[in-house]
Amino acid sequence: MQLEEFDFPLPEELIAQEPAARRDGSRLLLLDRKSGAMSHSTFSRIVDQFREGDLLAINTTRVIPARLLGHKESGGRAELFLVRQTVDGFWRCLIRASKSPGPGTVILLPEGGSATVMSRDEESWTVEIHSPGDFQQWLLRHGRMPLPPYIRREPRDEDRERYQTVFAAHEGAVAAPTAGLHMTDELLAALRLRGVELVPLTLHVGLGTFQPIRTANLAEHRMHREWYTIPEESAALVNSGRRVVALGTTAARALEHSALTHGRVTAGDAEADIFIYPGYRFRAVAGLITNFHLPKSTLLLLVSAFAGREPLLAAYAEAVARRYRFFSYGDAMMIA
Repeated sequence: MQLEEFDFPLPEELIAQEPAARRDGSRLLLLDRKSGAMSHSTFSRIVDQFREGDLLAINTTRVIPARLLGHKESGGRAELFLVRQTVDGFWRCLIRASKSPGPGTVILLPEGGSATVMSRDEESWTVEIHSPGDFQQWLLRHGRMPLPPYIRREPRDEDRERYQTVFAAHEGAVAAPTAGLHMTDELLAALRLRGVELVPLTLHVGLGTFQPIRTANLAEHRMHREWYTIPEESAALVNSGRRVVALGTTAARALEHSALTHGRVTAGDAEADIFIYPGYRFRAVAGLITNFHLPKSTLLLLVSAFAGREPLLAAYAEAVARRYRFFSYGDAMMIA
């Protein structure tokens, strides 16, 4: 299977630069997984697509304000993009500067903070960050939300709320689980009234979610790792035999990695390195709510595996024709 089979034309003006006026105000494309039939709705009516006894898997990760602006001691500007904290307290990060910083380089950060470069590998730098007082509070004051590169504007104060789900609880992601951005407290309450139970889990979305596939042959691609944890109660619910709808590809990725690894969804912590593309047999997820994804991306391939390549690309062509908004702040689709 070749990567070129998963390309599609997308007018640049359909890439959403702003969130919808209301979280649940986005449009919703409905795709029947068996027949390929499509219909159109709004996310505010998503409850209509559920029945009593269904399960909705949600990713409770919380996006950290991962972008830090500073300058080197020599005066040159430098930007840090925090990726993840290591077990010894250092940070893996990307650094943008006029000259690549080597070990020992000190980057001065706001309010007397600093980052000392420890080492570098092919993917990122390792730095030691010193902050005045509590690190989390300092980061909240001075870090910027890590909006994706296709949102071509600087983050604003309102992005701290809108680029975060209403159920975000556990800090660690550098990108939002974007299907969850449409959900509201009112919709969650309505789902519960319908008899739908929530299945919380946490997968910290990593920078690899934006990394392109660089191999023409899909079988040669190696997936990035993302840490996740599934609570005991959530695993028991998923294994109960009820229909599981994943709110986003990240929730689906965690459940499928666990099911593939253990034969059934199992509670505990792990790192998902699963690459899901057409031909994969889903073991845990029976329905998927997701945003529209980039051409030739790992996320598009995952959704293609779930819906079928041809039905999904037909749905994308329909979305383009009807001027749906694409990517993180864009509209949504539900496949079931």
